[in-house]
Amino acid sequence: MAKVLIVDDSAMSRRILRRILEEAGHNVTEADDGMVAIEKYFLDKPDVVLLDLIMRGMFGIEVLQKIRQMDERARVVVASADIQSSTRAMTEAEGARGFITKPFVEKEIIAAIEFALKES
Repeated sequence: MAKVLIVDDSAMSRRILRRILEEAGHNVTEADDGMVAIEKYFLDKPDVVLLDLIMRGMFGIEVLQKIRQMDERARVVVASADIQSSTRAMTEAEGARGFITKPFVEKEIIAAIEFALKES
């Protein structure tokens, strides 16, 4: 399947997402902050990034912008507890290919990853 980079400062969120994605057959790597995520994206070239917005150090929107500067075709799905339509619109304007909300729903995560992979 796909290589997925999970970026979230919450170890619990990363564990939940890893379990869901690995059970669906994906290869998973993790980053617990924005700088590590950017480095791993550069080195590992994942197929999809699953990105939290609120993290220590560097906010997810900054990570999204930097990844898209490195690779304008990057497939990023945002995962956030922020359900405001303005937040979703902002991430889409920056190039996110999907948006899922916390708490996680397994079907939504799998669907968002599949959708991102289908997009060219």
